[in-house]
Amino acid sequence: MHEDTRTELIQKLQRLEEERYILHEGERLQDFTYLMLRHIGDPEAELREHIYSTFYIWLKRDNKFSCEELRQLLAVLMDDRHLFCRIGSEGDHSVLTRAFAVLPIALIVQRDRNNPFLTPGEFEHLKLSLLRYYQEEEDLRGYLAAEGWAHAAAHGADALEELIRHPKSDNAVQHEVLVAIKGMLHNGVRIFDEEEDERMASIVDTMISEALLPQQEIAGWIHSLSKCTEWPDTRAQRIARVNGKHFVRSLYFRTTARNNSHNLILNGAMLTAEAELNCFNDVE
Repeated sequence: MHEDTRTELIQKLQRLEEERYILHEGERLQDFTYLMLRHIGDPEAELREHIYSTFYIWLKRDNKFSCEELRQLLAVLMDDRHLFCRIGSEGDHSVLTRAFAVLPIALIVQRDRNNPFLTPGEFEHLKLSLLRYYQEEEDLRGYLAAEGWAHAAAHGADALEELIRHPKSDNAVQHEVLVAIKGMLHNGVRIFDEEEDERMASIVDTMISEALLPQQEIAGWIHSLSKCTEWPDTRAQRIARVNGKHFVRSLYFRTTARNNSHNLILNGAMLTAEAELNCFNDVE
């Protein structure tokens, strides 16, 4: 797209925002969707944010897309030019495409949760794609100086939270998501510093508050986070330990704020894990 056409898209999306996202006569939803998908990972933060805001309104508030259009949109968002665009690469702009493709996917999962349209096979493909993305994303930068938010770990967590809340997500899905979160915390390269731990904690907090898994199973998983303290003293071990400590603290304060006396098993598991992950506990 030439720069003048790109500028025109920004102006149209700004106008849509000002006019409550109502299309003018002669404008087609499909034309906007095509252009927004084409530039969903644009290096210009303003354009990415306008694209996501428009998808948010049209998917969540206005229900602009038919079931068939949603299927088509989801298929594109999960293809090799969007969610899996150069998956595994680090330090380039492709992460912007991946991280901003997963956001409208989360909205579509929410839409299907409230008004089902996906077949069991389509939901299975969606589930596997989200899990694969979270396991294979290697570019974990949060905020970029020139391009603004990348935040792949946080955006992916938002989609996984929608996934676990879906009626088709059984206990096996819940456990697969826990494995994916643990893998992200134990990523070996980055200590998260843009509150990604809070977004991941939201997933497990939802599992707890909506009783999606037995407390004993979640407590066992929390305990497993502290096993990294038995690893050799390497950078990867420190990353796993610090990320795990921050995550457990985020989850603990989130759950205790509800003052739920039924969470005694989980509270004990979190306090024990934090004590094991916190190397300063032994300082006199």
